[in-house]
Amino acid sequence: MKCGFDNDKYLQIQSEHIKERIAKFGDKLYLEFGGKLFDDYHASRVLPGFQPDSKLQLLMQLADYAEIIIVISAVDIEKNKVRGDLGITYDKDVMRLRDEFQSRGLMVGSVVITHYNGQEAAKAFRNRLKRMNIKTYYHYTIPGYPSNVALIDSDEGYGKNDYIETSRPLVVVTAPGPGSGKMATCLSQLYHENKRGIKAGYAKFETFPVWNLPLKHPVNLAYEAATADLNDVNMIDPFHLEAYGKTTVNYNRDIEIFPVLNAIFEGIYGENPYKSPTDMGVNMAGYCIYDDEACRSASNQEIIRRYYTALNQLADGKGSESEVNKIELLMKQAKITTDDRRVTIAAKERGAKEKVPCSAIELADGTIITSATSDLLGTSAALILHATKHLAGLDHKIKLIPKEMIEPIQKMKVTYLSGNNPRLHTDEVLVALAMLSKSDENCRLAIEQLPNLRGCQVHSTVMLSEVDRKIFKKLGVDLTCEPIHKKVKPLIG
Repeated sequence: MKCGFDNDKYLQIQSEHIKERIAKFGDKLYLEFGGKLFDDYHASRVLPGFQPDSKLQLLMQLADYAEIIIVISAVDIEKNKVRGDLGITYDKDVMRLRDEFQSRGLMVGSVVITHYNGQEAAKAFRNRLKRMNIKTYYHYTIPGYPSNVALIDSDEGYGKNDYIETSRPLVVVTAPGPGSGKMATCLSQLYHENKRGIKAGYAKFETFPVWNLPLKHPVNLAYEAATADLNDVNMIDPFHLEAYGKTTVNYNRDIEIFPVLNAIFEGIYGENPYKSPTDMGVNMAGYCIYDDEACRSASNQEIIRRYYTALNQLADGKGSESEVNKIELLMKQAKITTDDRRVTIAAKERGAKEKVPCSAIELADGTIITSATSDLLGTSAALILHATKHLAGLDHKIKLIPKEMIEPIQKMKVTYLSGNNPRLHTDEVLVALAMLSKSDENCRLAIEQLPNLRGCQVHSTVMLSEVDRKIFKKLGVDLTCEPIHKKVKPLIG
């Protein structure tokens, strides 16, 4: 992927800007970190050159006087919401985040369960955290939120929430994903701190939408696609336009909550230091794009990938038609179709010819390789073999794994493990390659090419098994699938 984002410049000017914002407040600053502190693969995909741990690197510069609050919604706990990039539930990701932060010398003060309304799953999660001596707090659902400002800014609103005990001047509020209630947690704390006579401030570090890019720029449209399940909508910030006469981009939840923030700040300071939601932010990402076309192209590809993800979830009975329809609308606004994904065309063309499940991969140099399901291998397993042989400079006719080695594995899967699919999955092929690499030079050369698959694009004409999807994820491959469940045909004879 062609780079278009200057990560070094980003680290420099973003760090300076955050420090300037901290200096504007007195006793304590609550800094909402939107998106992901590390493993921010969405940002790295739509802003090629952005490093997934950039925000973590920024935070580590402030480690001596910062502490972290991890926020998770009780609603997400109850429905076992999964992080799409890692394939783990949000509650498990809370534990992963805590361990990762602490391993880097960062202090994690507590966990906050938001949107709490007596959910049993949330109670069980809190009890689990308590047994681990992790401080845990409840923040409750507030009727009429966010429009009922009088109730929100009262003892029956934010005042009903648990007060989160903190000990450092910079409090970073983060979460496994969007919609967790990070901003509400910050505002609730401002309310409680004011009651205790502590002057506290608030700022927002959200990478997307990028406020100084056009509303319909593909980078911003890709953010809408990524949050289609939340019904987030990018909007022109009306408060900023009125205050400064300048057009900036924000999103609906920040704009809707601004009157609440305004009322709370007026109650604390007598006036709001921010004239708009855009003023609250500290995002400098838009100033670090040096190749706009590269970022546009990368973002368009992300929108298409998100579209396929939504289609697959709908086919599995987990998604919604409204999510699919929203991303379809975004694709129309970006003037793109699934045919703008080269591997999609290649896989479908071979599938139409072979009449079996097929797949295609686009390598870093633009080369496209295809594969088809056979009696021995599933299409994704065959694709990895074809791609690694090509990268290693091996003749395509070479059989890396002999038939006599595959057949006993198939017998084990079907006869002894009662499986329905005798064909080898990607993990089984990789294990076989590893075993053969001790004595076969070609297998060793093929294995050494696996890191070169990172960042490559793959499309399958059928929905792959969970095993295959996880292998592609571990290899760093961006996978899409047609929303078709494959039908496994038994071997003949």
